[in-house]
Amino acid sequence: MSGRQKVLLGALGVLLVVLFVVAVGAGRGGRGDPSARSGLVDLLGRVGGGTSAVDPVTVDADCAEAPGRLVVTGDCELRVADPGGLRTLILRSPEAFTVEAPAPGDADFTVEDDVTPADDGTGAVTRIAVDRATTVRVSCSGGCPVTIARD
Repeated sequence: MSGRQKVLLGALGVLLVVLFVVAVGAGRGGRGDPSARSGLVDLLGRVGGGTSAVDPVTVDADCAEAPGRLVVTGDCELRVADPGGLRTLILRSPEAFTVEAPAPGDADFTVEDDVTPADDGTGAVTRIAVDRATTVRVSCSGGCPVTIARD
């Protein structure tokens, strides 16, 4: 190994140590907030195009009132057609509801969440990752309108 290569390797090692120290020092303590948005992630999403939402027309349900509009009384199964890649199924309602969906990819488990309206009056919103044809169960105890949104 030549002297120039040794200097370059040493400089690379120092750079990695400095980057590690900065990353550790800039980290925040605590568990974090899963609903919080990261400015860097939002920027990368805008630059990279982000992920697109599931087209409401590709969702079929027995409780469908019109394409993209559901009236859920008790339980309703939403059948999402294969989106051809990773997409986000966005469900909105002015009332609380429960959603149950299989995890994307090769994961062998089901995710369940109780979605409640936000304090700012925007209603209840959930985002579900979908990468293949799947069935999502939505339930409301007293009945509620649910919209399949594009954003």
